[in-house]
Amino acid sequence: MREAVVVEAVRTPIGKRNGALSGVHAADLSALVLTELADRTGLDPGIVDDVVWGCVSQVGDQSSNIGRFAVLAAGWPETVPGTTVNRACGSSQQALDFAAWGVMSGQQDVVVAGGVETMSRVPLGSARQSGFPYGPKVMARYDDFPFNQGIGAELIAEKWGLSRTRLDEFAARSHALAAAAQDAGAFDAQLVPVPTDAGTVSADEGVRRGSSVESLGALKPSFKEDGVIHAGNASQISDGAAALLVTTPEIAREHGWTPIVRYHTGASSGADPIFMLTGPIPATEKLLRRAGVGIDEIGVYEVNEAFAPVPLAWLIETGADEEKLNPLGGAIALGHPLGGSGAVLMTRMVHHMRDHGIRYGLQTMCEGGGTANATLVELV
Repeated sequence: MREAVVVEAVRTPIGKRNGALSGVHAADLSALVLTELADRTGLDPGIVDDVVWGCVSQVGDQSSNIGRFAVLAAGWPETVPGTTVNRACGSSQQALDFAAWGVMSGQQDVVVAGGVETMSRVPLGSARQSGFPYGPKVMARYDDFPFNQGIGAELIAEKWGLSRTRLDEFAARSHALAAAAQDAGAFDAQLVPVPTDAGTVSADEGVRRGSSVESLGALKPSFKEDGVIHAGNASQISDGAAALLVTTPEIAREHGWTPIVRYHTGASSGADPIFMLTGPIPATEKLLRRAGVGIDEIGVYEVNEAFAPVPLAWLIETGADEEKLNPLGGAIALGHPLGGSGAVLMTRMVHHMRDHGIRYGLQTMCEGGGTANATLVELV
């Protein structure tokens, strides 16, 4: 089987809900990263076999195959296809899996993977407004439980004994690390500035400098009156897009492209849909077994901060080193544009690996419905 490599990875800044990116259509935001990817690599878009694009709320601006309209908005040849993937929050991480597998199998040579979500324009839950997605048999199986990620996060905190103080400490850590990364220019090489009517957006908007356990303590619980989950220790509602160019080492060499990482192994797993967000634990276990790599061999972990209990429970169960976890901050500080987040996290991680000479990077994301993706990449 052939190898697959990522030769370039770019992302937009992540905008806050109703923030600087809220006036940009999802297709146009996607087109910016596609165009930047081609410009940086000298890619002839006509050789792209497919554009695999993650997006969760596929209604309104993001309906009718946003992957295809991203291609057209970028001005790429009409012959270039595009498809849209929905595995909830892991959609664009799954898009990378599909791209890598297509290349590794020999069915495709050059594929772009990525994703987008403009949550300011297509609000969270929009896709559910016209229907009931679970169906009576699912509801009967789980005793009519009102599937809710926030309640799942509360259940995780309770099961793993995570206090509000511990969650808020982790949230403050996320903001501090993200602020330090911004100040050090860690994101500069991966960012695509976004022109808007109000000016150019060139930095992530969500970071709250000076966040502390004390300041977060003033926030009221969001899902239970006596709960521990609130807006400050949960991911931010956001707008953003990212894209990665995937091919083989041989094709990369032909085009003068220098790969960043090799796609090593991918895995997905399901878990209890009531807890909903624990999937990264079995997905990571499956990934490591399949890869033959130990958790201690991995130099950086990106575990999406949907809610603070998710990465903290993952740490407890895997025995991973917290110092290697989300070293540039996570979705609590930088935002979580749903279908774009998998590609955003991977972009951040592979640039960090290259900047610091880290051999292995592991990314995993919890997903609505109780599934999760895990991906291992290796520095080239």
